[in-house]
Amino acid sequence: MNVNIDPSWKHHLQQEFDKHYFKQLTEFVKQEYRSGTCYPKGKDIFAAFDHCPFQETKVVIIGQDPYHGPNQANGLCFSVKDGIPHPPSLVNIFKEIKVDVEQPYPKSGNLERWAEQGVLLLNATLTVKAHQAGSHQKKGWEQFTDSVIRIISTELEGVVFLLWGGFAKRKSALIDQAKHHILTSGHPSPLSANRGLWFGNQHFSKTNSLLAGMGKPLISW
Repeated sequence: MNVNIDPSWKHHLQQEFDKHYFKQLTEFVKQEYRSGTCYPKGKDIFAAFDHCPFQETKVVIIGQDPYHGPNQANGLCFSVKDGIPHPPSLVNIFKEIKVDVEQPYPKSGNLERWAEQGVLLLNATLTVKAHQAGSHQKKGWEQFTDSVIRIISTELEGVVFLLWGGFAKRKSALIDQAKHHILTSGHPSPLSANRGLWFGNQHFSKTNSLLAGMGKPLISW
């Protein structure tokens, strides 16, 4: 089937789009968007891929669900649209960056600026019903995004995977650790961060050190 996604990804993912589960998933998502409010907007469902071409992918950050509040989700994990208040996890991400790489706390929580430098901001589930966290889980999105991770692992080399929290850490089984780098820590949510499992992980400076060691451009966090 035809999916409106960046051509560099379409080449690698077309086999997934043609599978029966993905066609069922598409029908489910269309019906959900017709019958009520869902996030992100339809044009932003594959935004993580559209802002980060396949061959440019240097870093992968894995989230779980899009934000389910009004005007928050923009198709990139942990990211919100310009002018939207920063959710608690994003606040803690920016606090860690401020200490780790001495960058000022940013005004905008829109992480498109990361994606355009080669950071794939991948939620495991790409859509959600308004105000209902997890409402589109176990409908096929996880199968699709697991395949994305496997394809990156197989087709690319030297990608840095940032796995935050138990859910993301389980994705390490999909990654060839002989070819890629994996950094793990607690989740940036207040529940985890306040227990000392997030702050001080230095993932942003460590990522740039790994990229520098491979001769790749650094990320301006």
